[in-house]
Amino acid sequence: MKLRVALVLLLPIVLSACVTSGQVDPMDTQKGRSGARDAYIQLGIGYLQKGYTERAKGPLSEALKLDPSNADAHTALALVFQTEAEPTLADKHYREALSSRPKDARILNNYGSFLYEQKRYQEAYQRFEQASQDALYGERSRVFENMGIAALALGNRDLAKEHFSRSLRLNRQQPRALLEMAQLSYEDREYVPARSYYDRYSQMSTQQTASSLLLGIRLAKIFEDRDTAASYGLQLKRLYPGSPEYQKYLSEQR
Repeated sequence: MKLRVALVLLLPIVLSACVTSGQVDPMDTQKGRSGARDAYIQLGIGYLQKGYTERAKGPLSEALKLDPSNADAHTALALVFQTEAEPTLADKHYREALSSRPKDARILNNYGSFLYEQKRYQEAYQRFEQASQDALYGERSRVFENMGIAALALGNRDLAKEHFSRSLRLNRQQPRALLEMAQLSYEDREYVPARSYYDRYSQMSTQQTASSLLLGIRLAKIFEDRDTAASYGLQLKRLYPGSPEYQKYLSEQR
Protein backbone atom coordinates (compact mmCIF):
# COMPACT_ATOMS: atom_id res chain seq x y z
CA MET A 1 0.00 0.00 0.00
CA LYS A 2 2.79 2.46 0.88
CA LEU A 3 4.62 1.73 -2.37
CA ARG A 4 1.49 2.56 -4.39
CA VAL A 5 1.08 5.84 -2.51
CA ALA A 6 4.67 6.78 -3.21
CA LEU A 7 4.15 6.01 -6.90
CA VAL A 8 1.23 8.45 -7.10
CA LEU A 9 3.13 11.20 -5.32
CA LEU A 10 6.12 10.78 -7.62
CA LEU A 11 4.07 10.49 -10.81
CA PRO A 12 4.03 14.20 -11.77
CA ILE A 13 7.83 14.36 -11.44
CA VAL A 14 8.34 11.29 -13.62
CA LEU A 15 5.97 12.58 -16.28
CA SER A 16 7.62 15.97 -16.30
CA ALA A 17 11.02 14.40 -16.84
CA CYS A 18 9.69 12.37 -19.75
CA VAL A 19 8.24 15.37 -21.48
CA THR A 20 11.36 17.52 -21.19
CA SER A 21 13.63 14.74 -22.49
CA GLY A 22 11.47 14.17 -25.55
CA GLN A 23 10.29 10.73 -24.54
CA VAL A 24 6.70 9.51 -24.89
CA ASP A 25 4.38 10.75 -22.16
CA PRO A 26 3.32 7.65 -20.17
CA MET A 27 -0.20 9.05 -19.97
CA ASP A 28 -0.46 8.71 -23.74
CA THR A 29 -0.07 4.93 -23.48
CA GLN A 30 -2.63 2.42 -22.26
CA LYS A 31 -0.07 0.89 -19.91
CA GLY A 32 0.75 4.26 -18.39
CA ARG A 33 -2.89 5.23 -17.91
CA SER A 34 -3.71 1.85 -16.38
CA GLY A 35 -0.79 2.14 -13.99
CA ALA A 36 -1.82 5.64 -12.92
CA ARG A 37 -5.45 4.52 -12.49
CA ASP A 38 -4.45 1.60 -10.27
CA ALA A 39 -2.17 3.81 -8.21
CA TYR A 40 -4.96 6.33 -7.65
CA ILE A 41 -7.31 3.52 -6.60
CA GLN A 42 -4.79 2.13 -4.12
CA LEU A 43 -4.18 5.58 -2.69
CA GLY A 44 -7.91 6.12 -2.26
CA ILE A 45 -8.35 2.72 -0.60
CA GLY A 46 -5.43 3.53 1.70
CA TYR A 47 -7.13 6.74 2.83
CA LEU A 48 -10.42 4.88 3.25
CA GLN A 49 -8.83 2.18 5.41
CA LYS A 50 -7.38 4.87 7.66
CA GLY A 51 -10.76 6.59 7.97
CA TYR A 52 -9.89 9.61 5.79
CA THR A 53 -12.96 9.43 3.58
CA GLU A 54 -12.74 13.03 2.35
CA ARG A 55 -9.16 12.52 1.18
CA ALA A 56 -10.12 9.25 -0.52
CA LYS A 57 -12.50 10.98 -2.92
CA GLY A 58 -9.77 12.89 -4.77
CA PRO A 59 -7.65 10.00 -6.03
CA LEU A 60 -10.69 7.83 -6.67
CA SER A 61 -12.22 10.59 -8.79
CA GLU A 62 -8.93 10.86 -10.70
CA ALA A 63 -9.03 7.11 -11.30
CA LEU A 64 -12.51 7.43 -12.80
CA LYS A 65 -11.35 10.25 -15.07
CA LEU A 66 -8.84 7.79 -16.51
CA ASP A 67 -11.28 4.87 -16.58
CA PRO A 68 -14.93 5.97 -16.05
CA SER A 69 -16.31 2.42 -15.83
CA ASN A 70 -13.70 0.96 -13.48
CA ALA A 71 -15.49 -1.31 -11.02
CA ASP A 72 -12.83 -1.11 -8.28
CA ALA A 73 -12.92 2.69 -8.20
CA HIS A 74 -16.72 2.74 -8.13
CA THR A 75 -16.78 0.14 -5.33
CA ALA A 76 -14.30 2.12 -3.26
CA LEU A 77 -16.33 5.31 -3.76
CA ALA A 78 -19.47 3.41 -2.78
CA LEU A 79 -17.75 2.43 0.49
CA VAL A 80 -16.68 6.04 1.02
CA PHE A 81 -20.24 7.33 0.65
CA GLN A 82 -21.61 4.43 2.70
CA THR A 83 -19.25 5.43 5.51
CA GLU A 84 -20.35 9.06 5.19
CA ALA A 85 -24.05 8.09 5.39
CA GLU A 86 -24.78 9.16 1.81
CA PRO A 87 -26.93 6.19 0.75
CA THR A 88 -28.07 7.60 -2.60
CA LEU A 89 -24.50 8.14 -3.78
CA ALA A 90 -23.34 4.82 -2.35
CA ASP A 91 -26.14 3.00 -4.17
CA LYS A 92 -25.25 4.79 -7.42
CA HIS A 93 -21.61 3.73 -7.31
CA TYR A 94 -22.42 0.13 -6.34
CA ARG A 95 -24.68 -0.07 -9.38
CA GLU A 96 -21.99 1.47 -11.58
CA ALA A 97 -19.52 -1.14 -10.34
CA LEU A 98 -21.93 -3.99 -11.05
CA SER A 99 -22.67 -2.68 -14.52
CA SER A 100 -19.02 -3.42 -15.34
CA ARG A 101 -18.69 -6.66 -13.34
CA PRO A 102 -22.21 -8.01 -12.71
CA LYS A 103 -21.03 -11.36 -11.34
CA ASP A 104 -18.26 -10.11 -9.06
CA ALA A 105 -18.96 -11.83 -5.72
CA ARG A 106 -17.03 -9.27 -3.68
CA ILE A 107 -19.01 -6.35 -5.09
CA LEU A 108 -22.30 -8.23 -4.75
CA ASN A 109 -21.56 -9.10 -1.13
CA ASN A 110 -20.58 -5.51 -0.30
CA TYR A 111 -23.68 -4.17 -2.03
CA GLY A 112 -25.82 -6.69 -0.16
CA SER A 113 -24.34 -5.53 3.14
CA PHE A 114 -25.14 -1.94 2.22
CA LEU A 115 -28.72 -2.85 1.31
CA TYR A 116 -29.12 -4.72 4.60
CA GLU A 117 -27.85 -1.64 6.43
CA GLN A 118 -30.60 0.33 4.66
CA LYS A 119 -33.17 -2.27 5.83
CA ARG A 120 -33.79 -3.34 2.23
CA TYR A 121 -33.68 -6.95 3.34
CA GLN A 122 -35.19 -8.67 0.32
CA GLU A 123 -32.85 -6.87 -2.07
CA ALA A 124 -29.92 -7.63 0.22
CA TYR A 125 -30.79 -11.32 0.26
CA GLN A 126 -30.96 -11.38 -3.54
CA ARG A 127 -27.49 -9.84 -3.85
CA PHE A 128 -26.03 -12.29 -1.33
CA GLU A 129 -27.67 -15.13 -3.24
CA GLN A 130 -26.03 -13.93 -6.46
CA ALA A 131 -22.65 -13.70 -4.72
CA SER A 132 -23.01 -17.25 -3.36
CA GLN A 133 -23.07 -18.62 -6.90
CA ASP A 134 -19.32 -18.07 -7.25
CA ALA A 135 -17.94 -21.32 -5.83
CA LEU A 136 -14.37 -20.03 -6.09
CA TYR A 137 -14.93 -16.83 -4.09
CA GLY A 138 -12.53 -16.84 -1.15
CA GLU A 139 -15.06 -15.35 1.29
CA ARG A 140 -18.00 -17.53 0.30
CA SER A 141 -18.58 -18.66 3.90
CA ARG A 142 -19.25 -15.04 4.86
CA VAL A 143 -21.70 -14.71 2.01
CA PHE A 144 -23.74 -17.62 3.36
CA GLU A 145 -23.50 -16.12 6.84
CA ASN A 146 -24.88 -12.87 5.45
CA MET A 147 -27.65 -14.78 3.68
CA GLY A 148 -28.60 -16.29 7.03
CA ILE A 149 -28.73 -12.89 8.71
CA ALA A 150 -30.88 -11.50 5.88
CA ALA A 151 -33.17 -14.55 6.06
CA LEU A 152 -33.66 -13.89 9.78
CA ALA A 153 -34.58 -10.28 9.04
CA LEU A 154 -37.15 -11.61 6.57
CA GLY A 155 -38.59 -13.91 9.25
CA ASN A 156 -37.47 -17.21 7.70
CA ARG A 157 -35.75 -19.11 10.54
CA ASP A 158 -35.48 -22.44 8.72
CA LEU A 159 -33.80 -20.86 5.73
CA ALA A 160 -31.49 -18.92 8.06
CA LYS A 161 -30.38 -22.15 9.78
CA GLU A 162 -29.70 -23.70 6.40
CA HIS A 163 -27.45 -20.81 5.38
CA PHE A 164 -25.60 -20.64 8.72
CA SER A 165 -24.99 -24.37 8.53
CA ARG A 166 -23.64 -24.01 4.99
CA SER A 167 -21.38 -21.19 6.14
CA LEU A 168 -19.93 -23.36 8.90
CA ARG A 169 -19.36 -26.25 6.53
CA LEU A 170 -17.19 -23.94 4.46
CA ASN A 171 -15.45 -22.37 7.46
CA ARG A 172 -15.86 -23.62 11.04
CA GLN A 173 -14.45 -20.34 12.38
CA GLN A 174 -17.36 -17.99 11.65
CA PRO A 175 -18.31 -16.41 15.01
CA ARG A 176 -21.59 -14.83 13.92
CA ALA A 177 -22.82 -18.04 12.27
CA LEU A 178 -21.87 -20.04 15.38
CA LEU A 179 -23.72 -17.66 17.68
CA GLU A 180 -26.81 -17.55 15.50
CA MET A 181 -26.90 -21.35 15.27
CA ALA A 182 -26.53 -21.55 19.05
CA GLN A 183 -29.44 -19.14 19.52
CA LEU A 184 -31.68 -20.83 16.98
CA SER A 185 -30.92 -24.29 18.36
CA TYR A 186 -31.67 -23.07 21.89
CA GLU A 187 -35.00 -21.63 20.76
CA ASP A 188 -35.80 -25.00 19.14
CA ARG A 189 -34.88 -26.77 22.40
CA GLU A 190 -31.99 -28.53 20.73
CA TYR A 191 -29.78 -27.92 23.74
CA VAL A 192 -26.86 -30.23 23.01
CA PRO A 193 -26.04 -28.74 19.59
CA ALA A 194 -26.79 -25.28 21.00
CA ARG A 195 -24.11 -25.77 23.67
CA SER A 196 -21.66 -27.11 21.08
CA TYR A 197 -22.13 -24.09 18.83
CA TYR A 198 -21.93 -21.74 21.79
CA ASP A 199 -18.73 -23.26 23.16
CA ARG A 200 -17.05 -22.89 19.78
CA TYR A 201 -18.25 -19.30 19.57
CA SER A 202 -17.07 -18.38 23.08
CA GLN A 203 -13.61 -19.83 22.42
CA MET A 204 -13.22 -17.43 19.50
CA SER A 205 -14.79 -14.33 21.02
CA THR A 206 -12.51 -11.74 22.62
CA GLN A 207 -15.47 -9.93 24.21
CA GLN A 208 -18.98 -11.29 24.18
CA THR A 209 -22.10 -9.26 23.48
CA ALA A 210 -24.94 -8.81 25.93
CA SER A 211 -27.12 -11.24 23.97
CA SER A 212 -24.39 -13.89 23.77
CA LEU A 213 -23.77 -13.68 27.53
CA LEU A 214 -27.48 -14.09 28.24
CA LEU A 215 -27.56 -17.13 25.99
CA GLY A 216 -24.50 -18.53 27.76
CA ILE A 217 -26.22 -18.09 31.12
CA ARG A 218 -29.36 -19.85 29.94
CA LEU A 219 -27.42 -22.78 28.49
CA ALA A 220 -25.27 -23.11 31.61
CA LYS A 221 -28.42 -23.32 33.75
CA ILE A 222 -29.91 -26.02 31.53
CA PHE A 223 -26.77 -28.12 32.00
CA GLU A 224 -26.60 -27.21 35.72
CA ASP A 225 -23.25 -25.47 35.40
CA ARG A 226 -23.74 -22.94 38.18
CA ASP A 227 -20.19 -21.58 38.18
CA THR A 228 -20.32 -20.70 34.46
CA ALA A 229 -23.78 -19.19 34.82
CA ALA A 230 -22.57 -17.02 37.71
CA SER A 231 -19.43 -15.97 35.80
CA TYR A 232 -21.43 -14.92 32.75
CA GLY A 233 -23.90 -13.12 34.99
CA LEU A 234 -21.10 -11.04 36.53
CA GLN A 235 -19.74 -10.20 33.08
CA LEU A 236 -23.19 -9.13 31.91
CA LYS A 237 -23.58 -6.87 34.95
CA ARG A 238 -20.11 -5.36 34.54
CA LEU A 239 -20.14 -4.83 30.77
CA TYR A 240 -23.80 -4.17 29.99
CA PRO A 241 -25.58 -2.99 33.17
CA GLY A 242 -28.12 -0.89 31.25
CA SER A 243 -28.94 -3.43 28.57
CA PRO A 244 -32.31 -5.14 28.03
CA GLU A 245 -30.44 -8.46 28.29
CA TYR A 246 -29.31 -7.63 31.83
CA GLN A 247 -32.88 -6.75 32.80
CA LYS A 248 -34.03 -10.11 31.40
CA TYR A 249 -31.29 -11.83 33.36
CA LEU A 250 -32.46 -10.15 36.57
CA SER A 251 -36.08 -11.07 35.92
CA GLU A 252 -35.10 -14.71 35.37
CA GLN A 253 -33.40 -14.83 38.77
CA ARG A 254 -36.66 -14.19 40.63
